[in-house]
Amino acid sequence: MIYCQARFMTTTVGLIGLGHMGSGMAKNLAMKSTKPVYIYDINQKAIERLTSEFPQLKPAKNPQEIARQASTIITMLPETSHVEKVYTDILNDVDTSHLLVDSSTIDAQAARELAKKIATKGTLFFDAPVSGGVGGAQAGTLTFMVGSPSIEAFEKIKPVLSWMGKNVTYCGASGAGQIAKVCNNMLLSIHMIGVSEALLLGTKLGMDPKLLTSILNTSTGKCWSSEVSNPYPGVIPTAPASRGYQDGFSNKLMAKDLRLAMKAASDCGVTPELGTMSSKVFQTLASDKEYDSLDFSSVFKWLSKGK
Repeated sequence: MIYCQARFMTTTVGLIGLGHMGSGMAKNLAMKSTKPVYIYDINQKAIERLTSEFPQLKPAKNPQEIARQASTIITMLPETSHVEKVYTDILNDVDTSHLLVDSSTIDAQAARELAKKIATKGTLFFDAPVSGGVGGAQAGTLTFMVGSPSIEAFEKIKPVLSWMGKNVTYCGASGAGQIAKVCNNMLLSIHMIGVSEALLLGTKLGMDPKLLTSILNTSTGKCWSSEVSNPYPGVIPTAPASRGYQDGFSNKLMAKDLRLAMKAASDCGVTPELGTMSSKVFQTLASDKEYDSLDFSSVFKWLSKGK
């Protein structure tokens, strides 16, 4: 582990994808790396905003430049197709010295195929999706769920991820990180709907939402959706619900993750009853222009309207 940490201290890191999650990850890399951190996004304003705040962050013109400047490359992108394109584009620019980490949430089979394709270059590829939300990305307290070619390879990348997260877990072979992530997010979606319905019921029956939340959070109903990202506006000041459901994990992304979960369930012959119901709810929100870009806790707002 000492060797791995020392290796990272002399490694140049590149990050592709500067949305809500990627921006927070970039900030933590900038604060902890002793070398320049190269960043790229199709949104030039995102690059300019970060580089003006953190001089350690250096703009790249395209993913290929990232590959030429950095030996550890991290991607945080919205869709499987985006991830596949980036790694296809940089394939000729990587070699055995590179470590490639995808922290997007994508199809597990796609992650396995990418790992196999990249291995032809002698390069290690890791699927390492995250949990912890935008707040965790900003605070450097994310949980990384890592699929890796081997436990030995995992140890090579763990120090990098530890600079952005407090929990870095080896989940198994390539694709295992993505399996863990879709299971987590399926459960998360169910929790959020459940907390929203409990708060809606309780407040309709006359209970104060803050009091009801405090009871839930000292009882068996406690979960991240009640304690950290509470969906009732004003209950948790730092939650997206208290800022108009802005700047969080969008309904579009939750719907995408649930499609991946449903596909995985179908592939292995499992029928998740509550997961299926939750998926239908968030597909509805994702297809509604009023809700598609709002944080997924806006399901409370949607339910409150009697949908």
